[in-house]
Amino acid sequence: MRSSKAADKGGWRTLPAEGRGRPAPEWPLTTASERELDLWDGQWAKPQAVAWEDMGQELEVALFVRTLAEAERADGRVDVKKMVRSYLDSLGLSVAGMNRNRWKVAPASEAEEETVTAGTEPAPRRPSARDRLKVVPNGEGA
Repeated sequence: MRSSKAADKGGWRTLPAEGRGRPAPEWPLTTASERELDLWDGQWAKPQAVAWEDMGQELEVALFVRTLAEAERADGRVDVKKMVRSYLDSLGLSVAGMNRNRWKVAPASEAEEETVTAGTEPAPRRPSARDRLKVVPNGEGA
């Protein structure tokens, strides 16, 4: 439990960039909708899921997923959407939540970075105002 010792001393916990790497735990609430199960699987693949598992937060994550599925609806209530924001922070799914929990995600491995950057070309550079200026010798001609 090296990471919990670091947390006790006020240190930061580094979460693996590749995520949890195991199937999601069993759904702990009443029957889930198809959307809830999709969200559930997605949440448990995230780096934060490593910490949730250590802290036994399966129920809290399930309540977040159920609330998120409700908030996604076009007729979703404002109070439900506010609850989602609160869950994002408490579960470390927002930047503020990551900072508050003192979590950071480890850098991706070099092989992953090469794969990501190899298939992408830089966006074409838009001409700047300086590029549009014309040099006029001896102040003549325009």
